[in-house]
Amino acid sequence: MSEQHEQDPCASLRKEVERLRNRLKVLSSPLKVLLKRRGFQVFSKEPTAYLLIPSKRHLHGFYAMLGKYSFRLFLRDVINHRDFFTLQSVTRYATEAVTGEYIGYLHSIGLIRKRGAGYAVCSRSVRSFGETLEWYVAEVFRREFSADTLWGVTFKGRKTGGDYDVIAGMEGLICYTEVKSSPPKQIYASEVSAFLDRVSDLSPEIAIFLMDTELRMRDKIVPMFEAELAHRKTGATTVERIEKELFHTGNRIYIINAKDSISGNIQTVLNRYYRERSAITEGGALQARAVEETGLHRVRNVMRKYV
Repeated sequence: MSEQHEQDPCASLRKEVERLRNRLKVLSSPLKVLLKRRGFQVFSKEPTAYLLIPSKRHLHGFYAMLGKYSFRLFLRDVINHRDFFTLQSVTRYATEAVTGEYIGYLHSIGLIRKRGAGYAVCSRSVRSFGETLEWYVAEVFRREFSADTLWGVTFKGRKTGGDYDVIAGMEGLICYTEVKSSPPKQIYASEVSAFLDRVSDLSPEIAIFLMDTELRMRDKIVPMFEAELAHRKTGATTVERIEKELFHTGNRIYIINAKDSISGNIQTVLNRYYRERSAITEGGALQARAVEETGLHRVRNVMRKYV
């Protein structure tokens, strides 16, 4: 054994780790590279000043809490009453006992403070739940699906305006998710149109219109998509149900809500996309094989004439 290895027994291990890192960079391009290939240059991203999230040591537990629909609804109320609220003023979507536990939890991780007979949000810059919800969805992609993510993104020099709520890069493909914290009755056709404009401009492999609600999507949201797709007369115009309140059109655009769980519904989308893509790939391979075998059969027939 060399003197170097005697002094540093982990040298070979570090070298192997570096080799694997370089190999991973080749096999899986970073999200910013995937965007650059499509002509997209990030102008701004991730406005963390508007987030209602705790310090790093409490972040994992807070992420787990955000997986509860009732907790997310509670946070919306807290932000709406950010200057002052009491237990009674934010008890709409859970029992008083559960809401009391939620208040105690926020206080323990430093997101709210006592103010007179009630509480107030510590951060003065938080104005809505939208940015925090975008952050959470980006974290779902990063933590649950090992994706490279950006949220609250705007790009330079694009004809399509507005920001892209969540963009995830996975195995060379891009998944763009529009995140809505409003109920269906507060969503308008112009928002669906803007989403489809951004899909057309970015051209992601997967596009998800995600509404943080457990209400039905078929009543209002799906008809708006069908009307807009029919108006555009490009690609698939019918919207089909996958299961429950999860829908798709053309195995590329997905319309989902938060019933059961956001992460579970995203997983259903990704599972379906990969299964359908695999079926198409296998079908193409079988067709190519059939063409190849047909060609070989013809060659053999010609050769028989001269042998």
